[in-house]
Amino acid sequence: MASIGQSVRYSRSVDTVRYDVAPDAPARLILAHGAGANQHHAFMVRAAKTLAASGIEVTTFNFDYTSRGRRAPDPKEALERCFREVVRAEAARSPGPLFLGGKSMGGRIASQIVAAGELGADVRGLVFLGYPLHPPGKPTQLRVAHWPNVNVPQLFVQGTRDALGTVEEITAHVPKLGAPATIHPVEQGDHSFAVPKRLGVSQDEVFSRVFEAIASWISAALARG
Repeated sequence: MASIGQSVRYSRSVDTVRYDVAPDAPARLILAHGAGANQHHAFMVRAAKTLAASGIEVTTFNFDYTSRGRRAPDPKEALERCFREVVRAEAARSPGPLFLGGKSMGGRIASQIVAAGELGADVRGLVFLGYPLHPPGKPTQLRVAHWPNVNVPQLFVQGTRDALGTVEEITAHVPKLGAPATIHPVEQGDHSFAVPKRLGVSQDEVFSRVFEAIASWISAALARG
């Protein structure tokens, strides 16, 4: 079973928590939080614990602005620098396959640093928990300019009624990516994967399906080499 989480710090005092599994865990995932909540948000902790229990070592971290108690995210350069530091530190700590991802903004930043290259890590794939394709109500302000340079497989976990990009919208832009992509739709899910009660599906079940899909996809990606 996964531990509660062990706090670790890197050279710039990035607030980081590692959810440990067996030392020879075949997969490691660095998971970044979204713009409105830090790594200690209930969803982030649940995701990390559940994936760790399935055999995936998960590392979460706080972007610098949350550690400073600010609500507004830093400029993208600072966000990318922070994420890149965690990736390089994790790669130095233990060489081997890494997966990167995050909730909303965290996933977008993960894709940007992969597209930019020079990470010095064996990144095998990206996991997006609600990719923020565009701001709410602004479908033409797309965040896909870097997609042709994303050269590793991706998993999009996306709600079918996500105001920041529906499954249909994501699907329309997938051909722009530089590597294959898989879409796991959350039927009637919003940006937080919340579904209407009328569906008769509990939120716990929705989350369980999401985490199972991630674990299965990572396992398959490793098997493909």
